[in-house]
Amino acid sequence: MKEYILIFRHENVNGKVSPEQIQQWMKQQMDWVNSIVAQNKFVSGTGLLFDDAKVVNHKKFVTNGPFGDIKETLGGYIIVKSESADEAAEFAKGAPILQGEGNTVEVRQIMQHK
Repeated sequence: MKEYILIFRHENVNGKVSPEQIQQWMKQQMDWVNSIVAQNKFVSGTGLLFDDAKVVNHKKFVTNGPFGDIKETLGGYIIVKSESADEAAEFAKGAPILQGEGNTVEVRQIMQHK
């Protein structure tokens, strides 16, 4: 069985979401992840915080970020076990983040080192 990462990208909301809405989304996310755990297909995953984030460019210049006028933000990821990218994409279709217009889940196979 292969491993795939499901990368969550969401529209940059810059504080436009209430704490209650965030709490509701977190519950939906946990319920969704637990459905994958129940199938014994969950490997790992986490959300990503914006506090103390940095961006390093090709010239090794470091800036605070990812902030400013960016359209979308990387919000987190999970890793699942799957027979194929199509099966992993079926998991991704259930991701609560897709309730937001413009939000995406990228599915990528993880390279296995032997």
